[in-house]
Amino acid sequence: MRVLVVEDDPGIADLLVRGLERAGYEAVGVPDGRQALASVPEPDVVLLDLGLPDMDGVDVCRRLRGRSDAAIIVVTARGEEGDRVAALDEGADDYLVKPFGLAELLARIRAVLRRVRPVEQDVLRHGDLTVDVRTRRVTVGEHEVALTPKEFDILEALAVDPGRVVTRQEILERAWDAHWYGPTKVLDVHIAGLRRKLGVSGLVETVYGRGFRLGTPDDQGAPPGGP
Repeated sequence: MRVLVVEDDPGIADLLVRGLERAGYEAVGVPDGRQALASVPEPDVVLLDLGLPDMDGVDVCRRLRGRSDAAIIVVTARGEEGDRVAALDEGADDYLVKPFGLAELLARIRAVLRRVRPVEQDVLRHGDLTVDVRTRRVTVGEHEVALTPKEFDILEALAVDPGRVVTRQEILERAWDAHWYGPTKVLDVHIAGLRRKLGVSGLVETVYGRGFRLGTPDDQGAPPGGP
């Protein structure tokens, strides 16, 4: 998942890029509208400041929307209603006024992506792993794996974008509740159960200090329930 940060303040841009990378995103920063419009490859999400040195941010938003389906979140110090309306009318998906916390920004990104890019596939595949979202069935090779509802929700969160690090908070919000305040160790218990049932070493990876992801299995197709 690639995020383009369009911000002319190098200090803010660096903080955003580093925070996004810690959350598992590929993040790139550019300081002006011209470079934003020339960005290749096309990003999945654009964080767009309105106060750019070469172009008005609303114009950049309009031109980006005219050629791209990327999620556009305006992040700016301009909080007047007129600025909000103009940006949203020109195609922005959300509007966040500075200052803001990284946790809120990440939550806004997740919410926007759920709206603009809902999961279109009923069946998610990663190597020998198959996750049928509609029927909530999971198979590894030819073996069906019986999971609890929470284990399935965790696996689905990882299988939507294999290889991307999904933070512990993202998984808790998806499998439990957006306002989960219980101990996060409950997630480790469910991850351990999920790994045991899938029975494929290296499939569910821990990325220490960040979260979990689907990795390259060490032994694809092994019968579920192995060590």
